[in-house]
Amino acid sequence: MFSLSLDNRKAKLVQSRRHPGRYELSVDGIAQSVVSMTEPTMLEYAYTQHIARAMDAAAEPGAPLFTVHLGAGALTLARYVEATRAGSPQLVVEFEPTLYAAVTAALPLPAGSDVRVIFGDARTVADAELPGEKRSPAPPSPAPTLGAAATGRPAVDTDWADARFTVVDLWDAAVIRHRVASQEFYRRVAARSAAAGVVAVNLLDGHPFEYSRRQAATLRSVFDHVAVVLDAEPEDDEGPLGNVVIFASDEPLDIVATPDLLGTPRPSFLHDSALTSWIAEARIMTDADGTDSPDPDDPVWN
Repeated sequence: MFSLSLDNRKAKLVQSRRHPGRYELSVDGIAQSVVSMTEPTMLEYAYTQHIARAMDAAAEPGAPLFTVHLGAGALTLARYVEATRAGSPQLVVEFEPTLYAAVTAALPLPAGSDVRVIFGDARTVADAELPGEKRSPAPPSPAPTLGAAATGRPAVDTDWADARFTVVDLWDAAVIRHRVASQEFYRRVAARSAAAGVVAVNLLDGHPFEYSRRQAATLRSVFDHVAVVLDAEPEDDEGPLGNVVIFASDEPLDIVATPDLLGTPRPSFLHDSALTSWIAEARIMTDADGTDSPDPDDPVWN
């Protein structure tokens, strides 16, 4: 479908030979998104299925759900929301305008979608002042670029407010940078969420899950309720890297009250005292004391 260069990185969108209508977006050979244009509710990756099930529980079936996507990829979950909750207001924060334009040209969003986009760094957008908010001056940073909405209305940073569901999927190819995984960043995400809003953070990690445990500790320092879903066994010290999804909210989480939402076979699921034991002594990540996520090319994982 396309191949383009992004600051010395190569992005590719290819169609599946075995599954017509299914497309994979990769950056530097790392798969980022899989989209089915014929069945947008068919999700390839387990982590997207976990997030989608939490979305399903976040509002009555078919009711609109204001969803924010930090990191767009090929808009897999935005397409899922549109398919299950047509016309829901959605906002995308995407760093690469060229990639977003190429994806939406090759794989257009459904007619009638209300998907707005802000082009810029997610931390910069998150740090912008909200209406009525008085904050200490911060060091200047590049202003985000405003994108046109699917409806034609321009998006602005103040549109990210009172989010009912926020997906944090901020990958720099295969790594998450610590500036979009710190306590300070998550506090801004919380400030832009609705009172009962849910935040879902997608990570990649493996035993002993030091990075994910620090992320869980960090989110617990910001939100009242946190749960972790792992597609690997937490105690398997020979297990490979796998996705870890952390859900956070100031209200009780539906996936904790109704774990059957996670489907079968049920992934490893940690909350309450089990989560406390798993986090153990893991340190909260701050801007001053944070790390990037594990590099999958590190020999320790091979």
